[in-house]
Amino acid sequence: MDGTPLENVIDVVGGFWGSNFDLLTMKRSEQIFDYSRRLAKTFKRSYVQYFLLTPVYNVIDANDAEMILNDSRILDKGLLLRFLHPFLKTGLLTSSGKKWHTRRRLLTPTFHFNILQKFMEIFKSESRKFIDDLWKQIDLADFNGSVSLNELIPRFTLNIICETAMGVRLDDCADGDEYRKYYSRIEDILIERLKNPIMSFDWIFFKFQNGKNYLKSLKKLHSFSSGIIKKRREMLEEELQQQEFELIERIDQDDNNAYGKQRYAMLDSLLFAEKEGLIDHRGICEEVDTFILAGYDTISMNLIYALRCLAMYPDVQAKCYEELQECIPEDLSGLNMKQLNNLKYLDCVIRETLRLYPSVPTVKRECIADTVVGGNLFLPKRTQINLHIYDIHRNPKYFPDPEVFRPERFMSSEKRHPYAFIPFSVGQRNCIGQKFAILEIKTLLIHILQNFQLQSVSDCEELKFSTGLLLRTNTNVKIKLNKRN
Repeated sequence: MDGTPLENVIDVVGGFWGSNFDLLTMKRSEQIFDYSRRLAKTFKRSYVQYFLLTPVYNVIDANDAEMILNDSRILDKGLLLRFLHPFLKTGLLTSSGKKWHTRRRLLTPTFHFNILQKFMEIFKSESRKFIDDLWKQIDLADFNGSVSLNELIPRFTLNIICETAMGVRLDDCADGDEYRKYYSRIEDILIERLKNPIMSFDWIFFKFQNGKNYLKSLKKLHSFSSGIIKKRREMLEEELQQQEFELIERIDQDDNNAYGKQRYAMLDSLLFAEKEGLIDHRGICEEVDTFILAGYDTISMNLIYALRCLAMYPDVQAKCYEELQECIPEDLSGLNMKQLNNLKYLDCVIRETLRLYPSVPTVKRECIADTVVGGNLFLPKRTQINLHIYDIHRNPKYFPDPEVFRPERFMSSEKRHPYAFIPFSVGQRNCIGQKFAILEIKTLLIHILQNFQLQSVSDCEELKFSTGLLLRTNTNVKIKLNKRN
């Protein structure tokens, strides 16, 4: 801005045409992930690269993250989420401005403490079903001793989000396996699109086979969510006609919020808001698609990594089990939020898992106006920003021995930068369902640990991550299960 060369202010990635063609030479998604990690280790501070001549500010430092996440000119989500527009339209994850503020205000009460308490019954019920399924699998004659978490966990989390936030049991809807299959296809196509700068233009992308396959998969996903909305609308109308207001989601009739005296789970809140003219059917579809995606996939990955860590570190697993024995009754039917909050060591295990394996490794932002950060770095309007949570969490400045799995680091009262640990992001656009996620994760882990001892399939197994919307491995994560006496 003052004429100082950019290279004198911040590190800039070289490479032909802003390194875009470097990405094109990478055939496997894990190569792209490793490429970003190498840049972070090389520069050891935030840096700039270019995408189609557009500057991309890559943040790997907590101080820089704090400035970005608290700047009102950097609230909009970035280019990747624009690629998701045909899928999510402008729901809570992808909207901006007044629409985002209105939707956030409408949806925040749906994760009220008392609603989460009601959800505990569903968390426990689905956890018991999950354990029953594991017992059946173990008792099969051809059981080889290990289970694939990538196949089992997503079914559990999809059931949970549909029954809690949507009020519909998945058995009553379209097949969840179909949803997961087509969602996976969409993510694979998005990764290919990101590698090729030419494909950032919709009018080019949708002329090619990948673009056509993307639209076909979208049709399947939208059909799934539409089926859920239709089913819940019918159920709700029937309940209202019969004046049976004992809905599982309704609580605290005297409690006030912005849209009425009662609080409801997500889809019911949207359906009631529709009657008041606060949202239309298209808006409901946007939010249902957004919440199914965010509520099943991110929590799936959190659980997969947590179970793998427990299996890899038997001493950590033993401490968790001892804590359960001390704090939780053997009969889990009465398990409640207060008891979950007393599990301090398990909480540290979950936090350390989220530190090493944040399900969303990179958060996208975009400058909606010319912005100066840090006093000397000028970011023009439309600058793309990548907040690399994965690299911030592994920065030795904030976490000594960052590659080591050490839950105890979260038990101490040591002072660390408040933005050094941000698995759910921070600020206005933080994750609205983070308390929901932690309760769901804890509930299933408790049920599994009470019934099984976990063992790693390979003690020295090294994870290879692939680039995508979430932090995924390029192979299924497997663990062994041994029955507890």
